[in-house]
Amino acid sequence: MQFEVWAPQADRVTLHCEGTTRALARDPAREGWWTGEAEAADGARYGFALDDGPVLPDPRSRRQPDGPDGLSAVVDHGRHEWRARWAGRGLPGAVLYELHVGTYTREGTLDAAAARLEHLVELGVTHVELMPLCPFPGRHGWGYEGVSLWAVHEPYGGPEALKRFVDRAHELGLGVVLDVVHNHLGPSGNYLPRFGPYFTDTHTTPWGSAVNLDAPGSDEVRAFLVGSALAWLRDYRIDGLRLDAVHALYDTRACHFLEELSAAVDALAGEVGRPLFLIAESDLNNPRFITPRAENGLGLHAQWNDDFHHALHTALTGEAQGYYADFARQPFAALAKTLTGGYFHDGTYSSFRRRHHGRPLDRTRVAGHRLLGYSQTHDQVGNRAQGDRLAALLSPGLLACAATLTLTAPFTPMLFMGEEWAAGTPWQFFTDHTDPQLAEAVRRGRRREFAEHGWAEEDVPDPQDPATRERSCLDWSEPEREPHARVLAWYRRLIALRHTQPDLTAPDLAATRVAYDEEARWLAFRRGDVRVAVNLGKQTAAIPLGTGGVEVLAAWEPVPAPGPDGLLHVPAESCVVLTQP
Repeated sequence: MQFEVWAPQADRVTLHCEGTTRALARDPAREGWWTGEAEAADGARYGFALDDGPVLPDPRSRRQPDGPDGLSAVVDHGRHEWRARWAGRGLPGAVLYELHVGTYTREGTLDAAAARLEHLVELGVTHVELMPLCPFPGRHGWGYEGVSLWAVHEPYGGPEALKRFVDRAHELGLGVVLDVVHNHLGPSGNYLPRFGPYFTDTHTTPWGSAVNLDAPGSDEVRAFLVGSALAWLRDYRIDGLRLDAVHALYDTRACHFLEELSAAVDALAGEVGRPLFLIAESDLNNPRFITPRAENGLGLHAQWNDDFHHALHTALTGEAQGYYADFARQPFAALAKTLTGGYFHDGTYSSFRRRHHGRPLDRTRVAGHRLLGYSQTHDQVGNRAQGDRLAALLSPGLLACAATLTLTAPFTPMLFMGEEWAAGTPWQFFTDHTDPQLAEAVRRGRRREFAEHGWAEEDVPDPQDPATRERSCLDWSEPEREPHARVLAWYRRLIALRHTQPDLTAPDLAATRVAYDEEARWLAFRRGDVRVAVNLGKQTAAIPLGTGGVEVLAAWEPVPAPGPDGLLHVPAESCVVLTQP
């Protein structure tokens, strides 16, 4: 078997494989690369020693059986026999479902999660979006401090379990999206700096030195990240990637890293004959991310739209702290702006940032499905002090309104696991750091952060306490009980409407028409022949609809047809979807 590693700063590189040692030779065709051959089959343990130093895991390790600090293991991807015949499933018309493997079930494994996929089929979602799977210290964590960007966290089941999960999802008709983190690596188990200039002090990020995308040596670093992304799509047959915090990918080169990545993914899609896509998480409100490369954009296929979330959250809860402040001044106006224009901050002043922010989308050229809309995500729930979901804050009727706005809006909707039945379990921030000093630093940092916002230390869950993760696991007995069962039935009905009413997946953002009353707390919008009305107030709302014939498609509470005055009377904290040609 051929082994290779990029280690441009080393004078000697030694391969340690299954008890044998072999010096690698410089590759004359590739500067900084070392190569050599050794007998090794699937599962063989190996590592590299640089200049007679300690044996380190392979930066391109496909498996870390003993965690980030252990030896790497050979993975022969050709040994897996795929069952599903899968032609792929693109983003247009999709409904995504964000899932954390470690808390979707109490077992916290990919196999246990795969056994629950029928629930998603019955719900009507089209894609399951897995939170990061790369190895990280300990057993339980969110996954955003992963290392070994080509490997699968062993406590989740490792590479073979991910293949079984994807295979099962595809058999059921579900696409699979994977959340990947290119903007930083975790503080523990990251050996990349010993091999080469994977990071640079040219830029700084909230996590320290930036990933090296534009300094000397960045050609190989970019190839490392692109190769990792393509490996998930090719070797594991994953359908799309969610790119974490792309605003922290600092790159001053003429061809931005994301443009290079999107070109490589589009080329692979042509090669494998199925749609592949990239979804960015970005807070820049910059349309260039989702503008085609031919039009001088970066060519990503979609992005998360936090502005829609913030407007919806403030309208539902009245919260106005931090970045919610701008939206909370007139939440219904903010919601109307995002429903018709995508971004709220499109060059407007942001009091949170104390500067102007964003630029407008061209609604005539940007399809609605390129923005993801959601009422809850792992970030917006888990980064609250106590990880409380909307279900802990709102009545079932208001939860139904949140679902209605999310699932009928002109965006690609995304749900966060458990929201479809108003899960009573929180989703809190938890870690399992094996380094005691790091564990204590994280614990103190979390409590200090929320103490600045008025929280008592004892009210902030300890991330290292196993009970914090246990509290965050879904309770699968809830969907059978009220009020959870009623909320679940409402989500199923709305998703079914999205699949059967073409107007709800129409791509034209500019075609959405919105009316609202800030004081009465109602909002209504029209997409083609479909009309949606939500009343977040505590009194029945009289919403002008006109005198044309209507057909109610779904209603949280019974809604009488409009009278001769053309007013639709929607009960308090309720919502309705109807057609009116």
